[in-house]
Amino acid sequence: MGGGGVDGAIHRKGGAQILEECRLIRRSLPDGLPTGDAVATRGGRLKAKYVIHTVGPVWSGGNNGEPELLALALKMGIKTISFPSISTGAYSYPVENASRVALRAVVDFLEENTGIKLI
Repeated sequence: MGGGGVDGAIHRKGGAQILEECRLIRRSLPDGLPTGDAVATRGGRLKAKYVIHTVGPVWSGGNNGEPELLALALKMGIKTISFPSISTGAYSYPVENASRVALRAVVDFLEENTGIKLI
């Protein structure tokens, strides 16, 4: 929570509200958030209304379900969304592979939902 990379940047820019909500969520998850699951907090000082938090997979060669764990579906009625490059830093997920997974998830989502704007 609020560590390095994109997570740290979100927490620094979004402020204490995001961290407090993460702490409340964490109390209900004694073993932590499983890889590939997601939770939401309000956006704090960010322009975004919400932040979707997830634990990305550590790259293990691509044969251990990494693409399935990285692809997330949103069911919150959100009208706009932006994606960071999840797991491609400290977790060593190859950017090219992660990009394919992210694009496939976006295409699948857009095929099932109308009125969504990508930013």
